[in-house]
Amino acid sequence: MANDKIKLEILGLSSSQSQSGSFALVLGESGGNRRLPIIIGMFEAQAIAIEIEKIVPNRPMTHDLFKAFSHNFDISIKEVYISDLKEGVFFARIICEHDGKIFEIDSRPSDAIAIGLRFNVDFFTNESIMTEAGIVLTDEYEEEIVQKEASKPEEKTSIEDLSSSELEKLLTDALDKEDYEKAARIRDVLNKRN
Repeated sequence: MANDKIKLEILGLSSSQSQSGSFALVLGESGGNRRLPIIIGMFEAQAIAIEIEKIVPNRPMTHDLFKAFSHNFDISIKEVYISDLKEGVFFARIICEHDGKIFEIDSRPSDAIAIGLRFNVDFFTNESIMTEAGIVLTDEYEEEIVQKEASKPEEKTSIEDLSSSELEKLLTDALDKEDYEKAARIRDVLNKRN
């Protein structure tokens, strides 16, 4: 595992404006100003929200079943590590321990986080992922963006057609409005250009 581990906190879930059934899971760098939005499905978002809100379902959900299974076989979960990003897809590992041996289980980040919440463990990623997919929260462009947006007519331009500097400003605007799904799409377009 990488030595440059960065601790993450769950900042929230927001529903997708353009894709019904999708949500943006927003993770934040602990003690930092970078955000890592990950688009997840409705069921995974529900599993995360239920645990954050401490709602007890009538019957165990899949992630609760995983927890019961782990406890019955004396497997403890140590941490969740968002380990990779390949072609816009995030990968995670659930770090486990059994009889003094540490092992890792490959997982989608949404499932890993839903499980990690149930075990009250820490979440981590690495500098490479934060550099590639993290979004820095700044307010330096805010006034400039507000003025430009107010002065120009509404355009129906695809984000792929915009310049990198225009995309950076749109990204800042999306973050200011907490539209993490749009921010993630803009980030992906910028990453394809690099």
